Amino acid sequence: MLLPDNLRYSKDHEWARPEEGRVLVGITDFAQQQLGDIVYVELPSPGERVEAGHAFGVVESVKAVSDLLAPVSGQVVEVNRALSEHPEWVNQDPYGKGWMIEVQAENPSELDELLDASGYGAFIAEEA
Repeated sequence: MLLPDNLRYSKDHEWARPEEGRVLVGITDFAQQQLGDIVYVELPSPGERVEAGHAFGVVESVKAVSDLLAPVSGQVVEVNRALSEHPEWVNQDPYGKGWMIEVQAENPSELDELLDASGYGAFIAEEA
C-alpha cells in the first residue's frame, strides 16, 4: 500500500497535498483498495465551497457507494473532470491521475489536524 510522505491524511481516508495556498484532494490507496473497482465519481463544480469533515462528492464502486469528505474547508477551484470518463484512474493512480478536487484553503492550519504518513499507517493498521 502506498503512503507518500508529502501528503496529509484524514481518518476518513482522503489525502491532501498543499500546493501554494491550494490543496489537492483525493482518496487514499487504502480507500480505493477497500472500495474495489470504482465505476463512478461525482464531484462538485468549481466555485462551490467545501467544509472540512463534510461530503463534497460521491464515489461508487462495484461494492459500495461512499461519500467523499473534505479534509479542508475552502472554495473548489478545480475539478478532475476526466474522472467522469475514467473513474478507474482512482484505482490505478489514486495520488496522481486519480486526484479529485483542488481547494483554495480558507484555513491552512486545518492541514495540521490531519495525519502524516506514519500516523495514517498506524491508524489503518488499528482499523484492520
